[in-house]
Amino acid sequence: MDEIPKGSRVIYPPRPIKPLKNPRQAIDYSLEHPYGRAPFSELLKPGMKVTIAFDDISLPLPPMKSPDLRQVAVELILKKLYAHGIYDIHLIGAICLHRRMTKKEIEMLLGKKIVKRFYPGRLYNLDAEDKDGMIRIGKTKQHDVVELSKRAKESDLVVYVNINFVSMDGGHKSFATGLANYATVRHTHNVDTLMRSKSYFDPKKSMLHHIFDRQGKLIEKHVKTFRLEMVINNDLFPKPLKFVSKRHYELDI
Repeated sequence: MDEIPKGSRVIYPPRPIKPLKNPRQAIDYSLEHPYGRAPFSELLKPGMKVTIAFDDISLPLPPMKSPDLRQVAVELILKKLYAHGIYDIHLIGAICLHRRMTKKEIEMLLGKKIVKRFYPGRLYNLDAEDKDGMIRIGKTKQHDVVELSKRAKESDLVVYVNINFVSMDGGHKSFATGLANYATVRHTHNVDTLMRSKSYFDPKKSMLHHIFDRQGKLIEKHVKTFRLEMVINNDLFPKPLKFVSKRHYELDI
């Protein structure tokens, strides 16, 4: 077996993490007890224009068991919107420049009922190359350009349903990437930014995060946002494939 890299912290066997018994209840509680702001329901008023953005199928891999947490969250959000007389609702796959999800893939994330109700007119992938569908928000003090989905910019409220697998996910990165275009992400997705990041997973040491934060703060000055951050564990593989998630020095070889 290879020598354990210097400075590594080994936790083996992994500490067991018990899954939530009732994810729906936990998500509902999070919506109504957010950090640093009013409960979700208190933000809602009849006749509002609301956009719900959601992470694409790039996380997690392999896909989680049905129902996907994004489906559970969106179902709860829609229920609250309808209860407050809100019907001008769009759902956007926040893919930035990732390839577009197929209808079947969106069904995997959100379920057939939501797709049947909204797709394709009010449920679609972001088209980051559609100039008419994107709008300039402005520039940060460091001259980072920020352009966003026009539908999101014109909404009274934008809800982002997020999946966090590693500490590089979530936060301001969601809006500044998922609902943005090349003019925006070119400031983060380049060699210079990556080389100036001592760690991609420690925000304080990450130039990537610094840029996301200032872009995200600029977005929040112009768009009313609500982020739902859902953290998943690394229990991704069935028992015969558990070794895939181990580090090389944890393998019994």
